[in-house]
Amino acid sequence: MTRFASAINLTVPPARAGEFRPLVLGPLSVWPPVVLAPMAGVTNYPFRTLCRGFGAGLYVSEMITARGFLEGNQRTHLLASSGADERPRSVQIYGSDPDVVGEMARRLIAEGVHHIDMNFGCPAPKITRHGGGSAIPVKPRLMARLVRAAVRGAGAVPVTVKVRKGIDDALLTYLDAGRVAEEEGAAAIGLHARTAAQLYAGEADWRAIAALKAAVRIPVLGNGDVWECWDALRMVRATGCDGVIVGRGCLRRPWLFAELAAVFEGREPSPQPRLGNIVALMREHAALLMTFFGTTGGIHQMRKWCLWYTSGFRGAARLRPHLVHIESLDEMLGLLGRLDLEEPFPLDALRRSWAKDARRQAVRLPEGYLDARDDDAPPPPVENLAGWDVALSGG
Repeated sequence: MTRFASAINLTVPPARAGEFRPLVLGPLSVWPPVVLAPMAGVTNYPFRTLCRGFGAGLYVSEMITARGFLEGNQRTHLLASSGADERPRSVQIYGSDPDVVGEMARRLIAEGVHHIDMNFGCPAPKITRHGGGSAIPVKPRLMARLVRAAVRGAGAVPVTVKVRKGIDDALLTYLDAGRVAEEEGAAAIGLHARTAAQLYAGEADWRAIAALKAAVRIPVLGNGDVWECWDALRMVRATGCDGVIVGRGCLRRPWLFAELAAVFEGREPSPQPRLGNIVALMREHAALLMTFFGTTGGIHQMRKWCLWYTSGFRGAARLRPHLVHIESLDEMLGLLGRLDLEEPFPLDALRRSWAKDARRQAVRLPEGYLDARDDDAPPPPVENLAGWDVALSGG
């Protein structure tokens, strides 16, 4: 049977026996060494549940702001929440004040969280222009204070960090960030192999992942352009990294985690589902969202997923104006019933992203920010906390 894969992956061999090892994060052993990337508006408990059903790994929450959490913001607490079935429970946090970050780590551990990830990669202009997100590694001493506070607050629970290559090609920070993470006790570092200026455009620079792996002793997780299960094997083989972080590649294909489990265990993955199987999965996803966010909030959340799941199928484009306005599960299923449910998954959709575009940006930093890179003082708190929360992304 011909492998269902892009041309670049048609001859990639599955893992050999013993070729790869579990990802070890303190007391956690993650097999296969696969991590769901924290993504704003995406990796909530319902989607993590769906992904976890397809295969083992580590499934990280969308990014949670420390201030919002400590101040009791209801939605922040909802997004940080989990269920008894989620083990290990993993939460990504964002904060730029060491005291706040340390207290949040202590609170999360008291709630039973098993892993904390720190966001130092967000490229959103609203964040970087206040000295947050991917601007923080520009100041290694500040980053060190933040990691140190989280590690101390977490105790025996592993803390990892996620960064980008840097601000732009002229200001790369990832090697300094790796040194800081290692020195301050982080259990691993994840690298999205693009700069903040790139956003999600262009190809990820896997050479940077290899360089980071050569520079530190702690585990390194590679992130960027893992669209197919075979890409993960190619990344680990090419860079020597200890695990892979999967982001946009799973947005319309959560079964990618079953494929990753297969190839890391030396097996060919199962065939792609037909549209009818995907519609059944969409029904399950919608039900999970409605249980978690409420009937109306959940079905509104499902609107974007309808576009992602159906893009590339014949006739789906005509339904887009209707799918983005669905108000009920029955309405969603009625619209999807107009499509050919026997249609196979389109090969040319494997490496397409519907969630991010190919824009680049000039990264905005606070005035004079680069003149004080040795400064370890946290940036001033943002008054519009709600707007800050909305602007943050998984990076």
